[in-house]
Amino acid sequence: HVVEECLAAGHEVAVVDDLSGGKKENLPAGVPLFQVDVADAAAVEKAFESARPEAVIHEAAQISVSRSVREPGLDARTNVLGLLNVLEAAVRQGVRAFVFASSGGVLYGDVFEPAAEEHPAAPVSPYGIAKLSGEMYLAFFAREHGLRCAALRYGNVYGPRQDPHGEAGVVAIFLERFLAGQAPIINGDGRYIRDYVYVEDVARANLLALEGEWEGFRAYNVGTGRGTDVNELEQGLRSALAEVLRGQGRKVELPAATYGPPRPGDLRSSLLDAGKIARELGWRPQVMLEEGLKRTAAWFADRRNRNADGL
Repeated sequence: HVVEECLAAGHEVAVVDDLSGGKKENLPAGVPLFQVDVADAAAVEKAFESARPEAVIHEAAQISVSRSVREPGLDARTNVLGLLNVLEAAVRQGVRAFVFASSGGVLYGDVFEPAAEEHPAAPVSPYGIAKLSGEMYLAFFAREHGLRCAALRYGNVYGPRQDPHGEAGVVAIFLERFLAGQAPIINGDGRYIRDYVYVEDVARANLLALEGEWEGFRAYNVGTGRGTDVNELEQGLRSALAEVLRGQGRKVELPAATYGPPRPGDLRSSLLDAGKIARELGWRPQVMLEEGLKRTAAWFADRRNRNADGL
């Protein structure tokens, strides 16, 4: 999505990805791909020497909060050391701008009103600690090397192409289970509140940050300021998918959700105030949750139809 947004704006793009979470077929045709683990400093350097970028958007991450709790060293390998490898390669290649995928929820801790960027950091998981550390490294590189840096503190990103097979990405996970005739599993009591932001809106925020003209380091929340708990999300997805299936003339039998134990490291509530990015970069969410769930449900249903047809 970020690649497509940058290409549409006229930028040339190269991608560094080990494909541990992404898929090559998601890339537009003709985009160079360096299949590299960001934790491999020598491989990252070689990719940068070949691509010679003028700007970097760093989305590579281990994204599971619960896995970071179980394996904090693995989390830090990608989310701290990997980021440092990319930052150092960027400086050596004379990169001028660096955009970093951070996270609002894991930085601010439990918040029941939309938190602005000035809210004190209170990460409760290794994943959140790594994101906070990453922002501090960006601020250092901005001061020390004159690198223009932006940290985008995402809400819960969802949308087409989201991986349904990991531990993160509840929208994709629920849709995949619904379409397989399986009950979605809600962890805990389902009253965990999140700020869900559509992936195309997030991609647009990355482009705006990339093309900004400030000096130094800035952090921006990227969210809607609206909270939805998991029970409400499950009902919204159920409704969106049922509408899509009926429109395709398909039978609608979606199993009831079941409840499992809460996940370690999960916050009760996370909400973001995105007023700063609206004022300074002109970004506002354009796709609200109801419409975003419909678009996402349609994409997953269409993909399942294509797979069933052998396409």
